[in-house]
Amino acid sequence: MKYQCLMIDDDVTIAETTAEYFNMFDVKTAFVTSYAEAEQFLAANQVSLLLLDINLGDRSGFALCKELRRTYDMPILFISARTSDDDVLTALHIGGDDYIKKPFTLSVLLAKVKVILNRYEKAAEAANAVSAKAVSGGSAQGRLEIADGMVLDIGLHKVITPDDTRVLKAMEYKLLLYLLENRGRVITKNELLQNVWGDLFVGEGTLHVHIRHLREKIEADPNAPKVIKTVWGVGYIIEEPEQL
Repeated sequence: MKYQCLMIDDDVTIAETTAEYFNMFDVKTAFVTSYAEAEQFLAANQVSLLLLDINLGDRSGFALCKELRRTYDMPILFISARTSDDDVLTALHIGGDDYIKKPFTLSVLLAKVKVILNRYEKAAEAANAVSAKAVSGGSAQGRLEIADGMVLDIGLHKVITPDDTRVLKAMEYKLLLYLLENRGRVITKNELLQNVWGDLFVGEGTLHVHIRHLREKIEADPNAPKVIKTVWGVGYIIEEPEQL
């Protein structure tokens, strides 16, 4: 089943009230109150956005975020009564897209969520449109070299090596194509978020997820990348083929 929002909070009253309020205004929302329930719900349902508390009983929302970022790329907004700068920075560094401090006003939270969902859905539609258009053109649109013996088939959205073929998801394709079209220069994170996702409200956590997924598909060792290199504090670069 598809949901626009999932509220994950161990405070049943807050979780239930928030979900009820959102549903009143046509934002289809469910809620769970534990780490395990969140994992089970996401395994069985499709969700566009998460509202995640840091404190989940004997488990941590930080740990859940890190685990979810291995698989999911939807926006994750932390909601917490903890207000220290360390908590905010931790949330953003591990994949959170925003940090909202309790107490919050339901109407303001709803407005923020609606804006994010609207941009998320538009960006997804645009990515799918690009994918459909490219696939209809087939491989005749050409190939771009990634590294020795590895190419990106522009028409089919596939990474092709001498040994196998790896299909890219729509946003993975757009990200890799942008990096290849601008190879040889450092591309900032803000530039990637602006030019690959457009006006989608995402943070660095979402970008990191896609970079990691790309590395898993094109790097011999994703933990020691040689193709998509990180320029710490700035962004990423794919160097010219002769430099790889």
